[in-house]
Amino acid sequence: MNSVLRRTARPLGRFFSTTAVNHCAQPPKLRPKKVIGPITWKSMTVTALVGGGLTAFILYVRKEKQDALDRERKRQLGKAKIGGSFELVDSEGKTVKNTDFLGKWLLIYFGFTHCPDICPDELEKLAEVVDKHDNTPSSPPLQPLFISVDPVRDTPEIVGKYCKEFTPKLLGLTGTTEQVQQACKSYRVYFSAGPQDNDADYIVDHTIIIYLVNPDGEFVDYYGQNRNAKEIHDSILVNIAKYDAGKKSSWF
Repeated sequence: MNSVLRRTARPLGRFFSTTAVNHCAQPPKLRPKKVIGPITWKSMTVTALVGGGLTAFILYVRKEKQDALDRERKRQLGKAKIGGSFELVDSEGKTVKNTDFLGKWLLIYFGFTHCPDICPDELEKLAEVVDKHDNTPSSPPLQPLFISVDPVRDTPEIVGKYCKEFTPKLLGLTGTTEQVQQACKSYRVYFSAGPQDNDADYIVDHTIIIYLVNPDGEFVDYYGQNRNAKEIHDSILVNIAKYDAGKKSSWF
């Protein structure tokens, strides 16, 4: 009996030797996968290329749109045939012609000295534009002109004093009724004197526009009441750059 027991009984360690190894062994460690972050040099390069292309496309579309607007504006202005000759009188009684200003950029405003509000506001804006221009480095000469549409009351002396209230750079011009009419006709300026009151005072209805003329004496742009001094000055700089570029291209 004891011999049988000895033959059948096996050490527990031997019985569990292989089983324990098979069932208790830890699973093999897996190598962690390489996590690719959301931002890499490659993705940054692609993003930069796409963003740059999109920006270039937007700028191209804007330029094409602006060029189309400029062409349409030029076409419309060309039809109007604004600008031309005039012969007026300055504050010292000297005759002044449009040809006297060749070589200078001009800002021209038509108004009258008895104007209660609109003319003073526009002339103050005009004076601000001229100051901005004169303070711009390498800016070409810019001459502001005030042309009276009320030749009956606006004598040369009155016009001269009136202009100095805004800026000494503003040159006031007036003349006979015929001379003023011719100047207004050249720039398509409407003006009409209203009825007189008990004090023989009256208001002159007129076109409210500032005209830009290039050094060749050609009308190139205009600015209404809705344009402020900065916008006008920026537009002048653009027109000067276009004019200079056109002159350079004509040399070749």
